[in-house]
Formats: sequence, C-alpha cells, structure tokens
Amino acid sequence: LALHGGLIPYSATFLVFSDYARNALRMAALMKVRTIAVFTHDSIGLGEDGPTHQPVEHAASLRIIPNMSLWRPCDSVETAVAWRCAIERANGPTSLLLSRQNVFFQQRTPEQLDAIRRGGYVLRDCKGKLEAIIIATGSEVALALDAANQLEQKGRQIRVVSMPSTDVFDAQSDNYREAVLPTAVTARVAVEAGVTAGWIKYVGLKGRVVGMDSFGESAPADAVFEYFGFTIDKVVSSVESVI
Repeated sequence: LALHGGLIPYSATFLVFSDYARNALRMAALMKVRTIAVFTHDSIGLGEDGPTHQPVEHAASLRIIPNMSLWRPCDSVETAVAWRCAIERANGPTSLLLSRQNVFFQQRTPEQLDAIRRGGYVLRDCKGKLEAIIIATGSEVALALDAANQLEQKGRQIRVVSMPSTDVFDAQSDNYREAVLPTAVTARVAVEAGVTAGWIKYVGLKGRVVGMDSFGESAPADAVFEYFGFTIDKVVSSVESVI
C-alpha cells in the first residue's frame, strides 16, 4: 500500500508483538517507506497479562533501528502531535507507543504546545537556580511531575522534561537541545518503565535511570509499578542522590 502510493497505511497491535513485525519494520526503515505502526499496551502496566505480554525491551530496540522514528506520548495532546508528525514524515516509518492505563492530561502554554513536535521540551520548570532535571516519557511523565512537586516542597529546584521522541529531539539544533538539557546541570534522572539502555546518553555517567532490566510480573498494574520501583519515593530519592 505504501509503495503503491495514495494511501498512508498503519498497523495496530500490542507493543510486545512488534517482535513479529520486526522484518517489516526494519525494511520500511531501510526503504524509507512511510508507514505508521500503532503499538498499544506499552509497558508493565498490562498487569495481569503477565511478563509474556509486558514489553520491557521493545521501546529501546525500536529506537535503535536506523530511520525509525518513535514516539511515546504522555497524554492525548502529545499523541495528536505524534500522529501529525507521523503523517507528515515522508521518508520513513513511525512507531507510536501508547499506554493501556489512563494518563492525566497535562496543562501547557502555547510555547510548550509548539515545542512538542521537537521531540523533547520543558514541561515543568523551576523558579530558582536549576538543581536537577527529570526526563520522562509516556505514562511515567505524571510520575516525574509528582516527584518534582514533592522535591519542590523540600526546597529543591527541579525541571521536568517530557521526551516523547528521542530521535526527533536529537535532530534539533545544538542551541535548542542545550536550552532543554543544559550541560552545566549534571544532576539528571530519566524515568521510563523499560530497560535502562539508551538513557545514559541523556543523564550522563553521574545520572540515574529509574527503569528495569528484567522481565515483568503478573499482578495488577499498580502493584507491578510499585514492585519495580516506579514510585514517587524512588524518583525523589534518585534525584536527591545525584544532586
């Protein structure tokens, strides 16, 4: 359909089943074909479906495919922007990773709305001298914001960066990337319910990653997230450990 032209085809399935579509995804990237892969149930939040259906390494593995653009939006607004970017992208495929669980709508200024299409942007900033940065994607953005609010109550100056698309962010100008992730701020923590590989690039050797390098477990989503340390207290302690 994509090669014939006139249509922009999309597929939809659970993220864990991207394994079965690997050849098609890789060939679309290699051939620079515009296709859109919509992957739902993007984390251990599947809960009772168990580790066989819980993708932990899949986001990272899709990100490293050359010419594959990947978005993991945190709410309906980021999802709409991701969909538009996928349609507008004419020289390769795009993968959209969507959550099973409900996510909170995030308030944004017009400038923040415009910055979403840059792949990463400051969703929450501090009023004083910046001490630390929390980078998050998808359903973990709300967790990062809650942790930042708790740290603020302790007198800490924290920035939260939502990074729905690492490849799009990496393609931005040096000035923009520096404005979002200033090199002078080495206290950084990344939060994503998946393998930690890849986030060292953004947090540096002195940073921390709240992630998981194991398979999941079968239990209600809230219990699974708590079991693997995706909690406000874990993010707060991680940030405090690098400041």
